[in-house]
Amino acid sequence: MDPYLTNCLVIAGLSLYFEDGHDDLDDFGFDDYGTECDGIRITAFLDAGQDNLTPLGRLEKYAFSENVFNRQIVARGLLDVLREFSDNENDFISVMETVARMSEDGEPTVRAELMEQIPNIAMFLHESRPNFPAAFSRYLVPIVVRYLTDPNNQVRKTSQAALLVLLEQGLISKADMETKVCPVLLDLTEPSSDDDYKIEAVAIMCKVVTMLSKDTVEHLLLPRFCELCSDARLFQVRKVCAANFGEFCSIVGQEATEKLLMPKFFDLCSDSLWGIRKACAECFMMVSNSTSPEVRRSKLSPLFISLISDQSRWVRQAAFQSLGRFISTFANPSSTGLHFREDGALLEVPRCTSDSSCHTERTITHTPPNQDGRATPSPEHVSTADSEELHNFDNSHTLVPEEVHGGFTHTNSSDSPTATNNAKNTKEAEQTDENFNSFHYWRSPLPDISGELEMLSCQKMEEDTQVEYLLLSFCTELACRLSFTCNSPPHRHGLVTMLACCSECKRFNLCFQNVIPQQLLDQYLSMTDPARAQTVDTEIAKHCAFSLPGVALTLGRQNWHCLKDTYETLATDVQWKVRRTLAFSIHELAVILGDQLTAADLVPIFNGFLKDLDEVRIGVLKHLYDFLKLLHADKRREYLYQLQEFMVTDNSRNWRFRYELAEQLILIIELYSHYDVYDYLREIALTLCSDKVSEVRWISYKLVVEILQKLYACGADDLGLNFINELTVRFCHCPKWVGRQAFAFICQAVVEEDCMPMEQFSQHLLPSLLSLSSDPVANVRVLVAKALRQSVMEKGCACADELEETVMALQSDKDRDVRFFASLDPNKGLIDTTPLI
Repeated sequence: MDPYLTNCLVIAGLSLYFEDGHDDLDDFGFDDYGTECDGIRITAFLDAGQDNLTPLGRLEKYAFSENVFNRQIVARGLLDVLREFSDNENDFISVMETVARMSEDGEPTVRAELMEQIPNIAMFLHESRPNFPAAFSRYLVPIVVRYLTDPNNQVRKTSQAALLVLLEQGLISKADMETKVCPVLLDLTEPSSDDDYKIEAVAIMCKVVTMLSKDTVEHLLLPRFCELCSDARLFQVRKVCAANFGEFCSIVGQEATEKLLMPKFFDLCSDSLWGIRKACAECFMMVSNSTSPEVRRSKLSPLFISLISDQSRWVRQAAFQSLGRFISTFANPSSTGLHFREDGALLEVPRCTSDSSCHTERTITHTPPNQDGRATPSPEHVSTADSEELHNFDNSHTLVPEEVHGGFTHTNSSDSPTATNNAKNTKEAEQTDENFNSFHYWRSPLPDISGELEMLSCQKMEEDTQVEYLLLSFCTELACRLSFTCNSPPHRHGLVTMLACCSECKRFNLCFQNVIPQQLLDQYLSMTDPARAQTVDTEIAKHCAFSLPGVALTLGRQNWHCLKDTYETLATDVQWKVRRTLAFSIHELAVILGDQLTAADLVPIFNGFLKDLDEVRIGVLKHLYDFLKLLHADKRREYLYQLQEFMVTDNSRNWRFRYELAEQLILIIELYSHYDVYDYLREIALTLCSDKVSEVRWISYKLVVEILQKLYACGADDLGLNFINELTVRFCHCPKWVGRQAFAFICQAVVEEDCMPMEQFSQHLLPSLLSLSSDPVANVRVLVAKALRQSVMEKGCACADELEETVMALQSDKDRDVRFFASLDPNKGLIDTTPLI
């Protein structure tokens, strides 16, 4: 064979397969391309040759050639072939039939090449063919399904990957999945199936389940999945099932999970192989999210405790890593008072602020679901839930909100005041004639609400009694656990004595609550124990720090005392990664705790992070605005003096630290008065504008503009004028061209953001800007031309004549970039000149 042709094929990325030295590559079409190897087309064999065959005939010739290499080339170029024949329907059908026959090729490499092209072909047909579903279902889906049982491992792997891609793109219809794909997966997972096929089929079935509907999974795959979870012969099958157990639970929902999957999950959690138990621990949170609160507390919690005390270190390690996430599944917005917005922001549940708004809230019985699918009761329902929780404490020991079904809160209409009033109004409406008189006409008299007032009074007394009984129950349990003997019996008059007894327990630092099972909280608090790092995981403290905001959200701010000591321990951990994790989440924890607890417990830790390593300080800096806005104004003002400290870093090359500082200062401006902004933030901004890194300077120019806008928005024109004079001296008259260029950029941004009246701009900034039109550096004149042509002239100013003369001079500048921007139509899209800064 010609060595030159061999080199060309290798460069084109084509694998070479030869049966004999006397092949028919001379007719393949590559001889027409001379010395330009990069110009080779895989579909070159379709070009007219000496055989007088039509393109379709030539396709048939090489698709079923005795030479493996020819067939490989055709399989690899099928997408281009379809593009060639896509205009003619008959030719398209002929090509698809050829593809179907090629799929039966006896050479595995040809089948693998063909399968690699199936997703690309399907996407092309989907975009270009109106009858895509029919053609795809008839010709390509059977190939994918048949290759799932191919004897060659490479072909099977390729078909599995292609199937997942097709499902992700939504190219396989539900009917094809139910009638063609799922039956094959069920056959491959039969008890009598080959072991290798069975393991692969289980893995692909578990991946496919996340892309199918609930009905399809529940009716076709769920029964087989339950059988596979109990496969006694192949541990690999049970391990795959355990690793994907959470996905099945999230798809089939709560009812099927508790009825069918929970028994299997218990068996997997007690499997003899530690790898299976470890997989169960890793997916515990997803399983918990698919169960009811009762099952979560009574069944899953003891099961998780058994995993956390497993004999295998790897199982314990996975369990501790999942502990915080499992605890977070106990969170309830109605009790925590917080909910997640669609963009992920954590917000407080709105409370009523006036009598009228409270009344409006009470009349609304439909509660929209939250991010996690649970309903957030209105303030009326929250208060009702509180009394219901106290009433049910003895039986369930679970603080649960009032029952909510499908986003609707069900109340007893016969006992509610609203129902009573409606009944009275209806009765009075039927007696309108009796109520008529010459003064009131038919107006009904005001209803008597004495009964409702008495009912509310009784309910209030009952709640007070239940609160006292709740406290007595807590104190009694606490005393029993600590083996204390109280002189006074646990009745209502012994409340003071019992509370005094409980006060003695504080020195033991025991934290009791009733939001989550106490054992889970005890295990979580033990993650800061140094012994855990030796026996479980060296990074267990980091996992504890990572999940602490979720645990705090679940417990609520009323139980912050349970986590306070743990948080302080983590904040002083010797590993900087632990402190860094806390620094990145301290602003979220501040939202959870509220302003009072934040000021008392988080501010000292926040101050410590400010003096920590740069790896820790960056976590505080990235969310500096989010944390400061939660503080009171007087406390927030104390940090004005410390902002300058962020300018100093352990490594001066860490320019991203200064970039982040500038970004945060842009946001922080709104938190302070214009006097504070001028006295403290102005100096930092000017220093950042002189940074050695252009990215830092660029964002700092925006900061300068924001400061100027703040000053003029607050009516501090004198401070604004002083700042303008300082900018003119520092930048417009700067000996370095970078400073003068910055001045042009700032002027343009001031005009575009309407930072100041155009009259004052024309008086104080425009003369200096016009003076830079004759700057010797072209990069400066470029930004001057852009600012004048695209911004200043559009806004209009007092110096119109001088402005037009300057622009005309720039239009005839010797530099073509300056001429371009000076002549550019402002109505066209603005061109970004940031790289010039």
